[in-house]
Amino acid sequence: MAAHPAASAGPASAGVGTGPILKITGLTEYFPVRRGFLQRVVGYIKAVDGVNLEVRRGETLGLVGESGCGKSTLGRAILRLVEPTSGTITFDGIDFTKVPRRELKPYRKRMQMVFQDPVGSLNPRMAVGDIIGEALLVHGIRSRQRREQAVTEILERVGLRAEYANRYPHEFSGGQRQRIGIARALILRPELVIADEPVSALDVSIQSQVLNLLVDLKREFGLTYVFIAHNLAVVAYISDRIAVMYLGKIVELAESKQLYDNPLHPYTQALLSAIPMPDPEHVRRQIPVSGDVPSPFNPPSGCHFRTRCPLAKALGTQDGICAEIEPPLKMEANGHLVACHFARSDKATEKSIEESPAVITYDEAEESGTAPPRT
Repeated sequence: MAAHPAASAGPASAGVGTGPILKITGLTEYFPVRRGFLQRVVGYIKAVDGVNLEVRRGETLGLVGESGCGKSTLGRAILRLVEPTSGTITFDGIDFTKVPRRELKPYRKRMQMVFQDPVGSLNPRMAVGDIIGEALLVHGIRSRQRREQAVTEILERVGLRAEYANRYPHEFSGGQRQRIGIARALILRPELVIADEPVSALDVSIQSQVLNLLVDLKREFGLTYVFIAHNLAVVAYISDRIAVMYLGKIVELAESKQLYDNPLHPYTQALLSAIPMPDPEHVRRQIPVSGDVPSPFNPPSGCHFRTRCPLAKALGTQDGICAEIEPPLKMEANGHLVACHFARSDKATEKSIEESPAVITYDEAEESGTAPPRT
């Protein structure tokens, strides 16, 4: 098979190594809030607040959390689609944050993104072939014949027909548009792909097809994924390791199976307890989380989760150590990292909640008629 046209553009990809392909240290992304006639800065939205993370070459790292926790902003900051406020991003041993913007193009070839919205991310005035092949043109492939050949090849790899290259985005279904977005990201043969909730806007049956496609493409092209989602069941299927994010911070990080079998942070336990079980005979006790997510403009002191944490309520530490000291992300066992002063298994958390007379479980509140409807 002939060499891919993108192979001649930009620096050669580094060989597979033992170190991480991506290392994030102290990354912050603050957005200024301006008020008044003079638009003075009165504070900052702390979308990403001191994240430390490593992504190993060839793995899929799942990044999960509620809407508004900062996971999509983190993905964009990694690629410098938004400029980080502080911290460092090391890509394949190079401090990516210090690369001048005018010199970013060779790195764009090696780092790509699949966007969440398969409709808004595609130019409605361009044919699909031009959308996918535009990256080749930007990176120096001037021959239209070579670009069309590469587009045809990548369309077939993602499960679309070659003749679709002459159609426009509005002529496709949501799942097909997401396949087009994946083809656009992979046309340059990147090493790292940030997948920002690529299946959240799709029907459940189409989600499984796209997930299987991503798994196959990872194996075929030797890709490294950062897979962003809010559905823990989806993340478990595709990820090797999972990082749980809350209000701009990583609160737990572990191997996928380890995190699901033995979650240690109360927030992770609450998220897992809310997953519907396919077996009607299996009853999973839900861990209640009260209140709304605090504003990233003025996050709580200490542990950001303390205002909603059922364990802190049960232990009476919401206004104590949990408010006074921010828990560090520390190693518990076998590479399992957790940021909690009282990290414990979900069974131990449930026991602590049950033994606290001040805490009423959802089932108890439902029996008394004071619980909100289940969603």
